[in-house]
Amino acid sequence: MPVIAVVNRKGGSGKSTLATHLAAFCANAGLPVMLGDVDRQQSTQAWLKLRHTQALPSTCAPIVGWAIDPKNVLRPPAGIRHVVLDTPGGLRDFDLARVVAFADAILMPVCNSVFDRESAAECLAELKALPRIAGGRCKVAAVGMRLDARTKADEVLQAWAAKQDVPFLGVLRETQAYVRSVERGLTLFDLPASQTQVDMAQWKPILEWLEPVLYQAPVAVEEKSRPVVQPAARPAVSLASRPVAVSAPAAAASTPAMVRPSQPVSRPRPRVQPTLLEPAVAPGLGARVGRFLEALSIPRFFTRQP
Repeated sequence: MPVIAVVNRKGGSGKSTLATHLAAFCANAGLPVMLGDVDRQQSTQAWLKLRHTQALPSTCAPIVGWAIDPKNVLRPPAGIRHVVLDTPGGLRDFDLARVVAFADAILMPVCNSVFDRESAAECLAELKALPRIAGGRCKVAAVGMRLDARTKADEVLQAWAAKQDVPFLGVLRETQAYVRSVERGLTLFDLPASQTQVDMAQWKPILEWLEPVLYQAPVAVEEKSRPVVQPAARPAVSLASRPVAVSAPAAAASTPAMVRPSQPVSRPRPRVQPTLLEPAVAPGLGARVGRFLEALSIPRFFTRQP
């Protein structure tokens, strides 16, 4: 299950705009997608309510909302194979590691100011220290947000990304087209192509970088092979070697109590609490998160409360 997370610990960097557009791109490509809102402001959920009021083409796949509730098991709805996560500002430490445990790719929107660049650099340094990113299982890239084409802001961000040793996928210009479309529950991907030619050219390198993640082959679940135990062969006994018949009272007295017929004892099966991602819901992702939790020795954190 491909999971793309939009991460930047500084507020107002354009995370929700980027997340909603990624979800809309999947929907317009016919990929049912879940837009997970990890932010307490629930900005993307409000956008989804507006989107449900729009008349969209029948070829457009649904975008399903998913607000995180720590008291419940978090699972994608049935039929969903792609996930886009919109994360809150100030994400760090264990909360950041938890998002990385889910994600296959992380996009970091960065605005052109010294405050935005310094905050993003600190977040990138923490991300690179996490095993999934250091091992290449979750890739990270930066995107310039709301840049003025008349300035050299893109060059500044390119130099910043090179210094951080992180791929820089390009910039998204500052235009009212993003504001007007989001206010209606739409994105630029839902508008006629004649109105979005310039902006679609800016999205092309971003989508090309995400293509291996979005269209990755499903991971087959490897079942552990259990050894087949063959029943032991009974020794051949000739008729001449059979024991002499014993009377019923003597046979009863000589029969051990442990082999006497009795009523089967029903033992209650232990109750297993469902964990954050059950294997039946997301097999590959569940196993990956399970190994991550075992390493941290905190399985109770992700257990559903009664």
